[in-house]
Amino acid sequence: MSAPQDLQPEASQAAPISPEEAQVETVAAQADAAAAQVNEIAELKAQNAELAEQFLRAKAEVENIRRRSEDEIAKARKFAVEGFAESLLPVLDSLEAGLSIQEATVQQIREGSEATLKQLQSALSRNKVVAIAPAAGEKFDPHQHQAISMVPAEQEANTVVTVLQKGYLIAERVLRPALITVAAPK
Repeated sequence: MSAPQDLQPEASQAAPISPEEAQVETVAAQADAAAAQVNEIAELKAQNAELAEQFLRAKAEVENIRRRSEDEIAKARKFAVEGFAESLLPVLDSLEAGLSIQEATVQQIREGSEATLKQLQSALSRNKVVAIAPAAGEKFDPHQHQAISMVPAEQEANTVVTVLQKGYLIAERVLRPALITVAAPK
């Protein structure tokens, strides 16, 4: 079967395009492409300006955070001992009060000293300062103890014989090691 005459493509019926018309179409296509490129350039410039503004805002925000952090660190360093000093003020008051009594008995001086010592121990405890006082026979710990000498003793070698001076920890960090004597090997 053959197709009807009116359904066949019209390509054979189209008129040929003159060179002038082809040039006009080419120029029009180039103009459309140029307009599209101009629009794209304008969009890219707007996007670039927006990104540049976001970058400057982010940079300013980071600079502000850095400046605030430096201020906070400086204040923390400056006032780090404020709480500790505040907890020691009652101890100072007690010592001054004890010294202001001109005719105190030995018993009164002793009681005042013991009360002041308890205040001091309480202040240290509140600020996480803990004594290192190893018991006799406890294993020598070089991280918390400083051995002054080795002495002959009737106990296992490298164990604490006596504590010459207590050590102290602050927040689990050694502030001062305990000075001890250690049992010598037999």
